[in-house]
Amino acid sequence: MRRVTAPWAARMVAAVLALLAGQGRSEGGEASLADRVIWAVNAGGEAHTDTHGIQFRKDPLEGKVGKASDYGMRLPILRSSPEDQVLYQTERYNEDTFGYEVPIREEGDYVLVMKFAEVYFAQSQQKVFDVRLNGHIVVKDLDIFDRVGHSTAHDEIVPFSIRRGKLSVQGEVSTFNGKLTIEFIKGYYDNPKVCALYVMKGKPEDVPKLQPHPGLEKREEDEEEEEEVEVGEDGVKKSTSTSRKNPVRSGPRTPNPYAADNSSLMFPILVAFGVFIPTLFCLCRL
Repeated sequence: MRRVTAPWAARMVAAVLALLAGQGRSEGGEASLADRVIWAVNAGGEAHTDTHGIQFRKDPLEGKVGKASDYGMRLPILRSSPEDQVLYQTERYNEDTFGYEVPIREEGDYVLVMKFAEVYFAQSQQKVFDVRLNGHIVVKDLDIFDRVGHSTAHDEIVPFSIRRGKLSVQGEVSTFNGKLTIEFIKGYYDNPKVCALYVMKGKPEDVPKLQPHPGLEKREEDEEEEEEVEVGEDGVKKSTSTSRKNPVRSGPRTPNPYAADNSSLMFPILVAFGVFIPTLFCLCRL
């Protein structure tokens, strides 16, 4: 059996400490996902640390704006891990526009991630609302059920950047005063809501993806139009789009007006023959 010496033990302790320190860093020495999150809230719920280490704090709007609901706690949420379903089972809604303010002091690229799940309505066009970021509409006509169905996790990911006192998002620019205002806009269909949300430094590809949903993936595949590039005789590239595998008809085909039944046109002729023949018979007997 190998004898344990003091130098060897010291090296082992140093290795373990280095390993633990390295867990907070991803490849390339970049900060971990949790370290890049500057603000996170579990709307309508209690504090929660998810499987990625993101620490969602208790909703700061509790008792101030809107209403908290845990109606979704009775339902399993698809596309979410069991440990993090609570982030989609609780929510905050309001009968008017409401929102959150996030202080941001450093310039750079950021991503806003908003988590939703429809746990009440069972059809589309029942809850539809917009999301506004410092006055910019970043999500238009969000219908959660129409996007993913009932009791299914859905994330809206909005990248933006802050540089030289300017906020840039989706091609629009405005003055930035150090506060990011996230608003959920009251629309014509029910009340706006959100289940959880966070802001992190980085790009959209840095955001963890939800678990796959076979039915949802098939629908997106069916709706996707594939583009093919062909080279013509003149050497110019031409792009052609293939039709959808299962096209959705907007309605029945319009009937051909010239293929209508012509029996209505024959009726006067038959009546004329019916009157003419007896008349002719009577004239012949005279």
